[in-house]
Amino acid sequence: MIGPGTGVRVYLACGITDMRKGVEGLAALAQDVLRQKPTGGAVFAFRGKRGDRLKLLYFDGQGFCLYYKILQKGQFPWPSASDGTARLTSAQLAMLCDGLQKYPCL
Repeated sequence: MIGPGTGVRVYLACGITDMRKGVEGLAALAQDVLRQKPTGGAVFAFRGKRGDRLKLLYFDGQGFCLYYKILQKGQFPWPSASDGTARLTSAQLAMLCDGLQKYPCL
């Protein structure tokens, strides 16, 4: 996956996110719901209602990058909305995107 290097902070928006949201809407969620600066260098992960769609948002220093993945079958494991925000390492994010691991909150 083209994207941020190792050691980047990763925040999962627990619960369901409206996958119709674009860069501006997801950046607003990162700021208002996750309480993080969207341009601060972290990766923000969002999952849709069906569980088969994942969006990753990050700022590369020049602009926002949006990664969108749709699984052909299965779902991305995800914490419920009551869990708030989960933090992952970049390695755990890579495993999540590959469907290899559940979200181990740190």
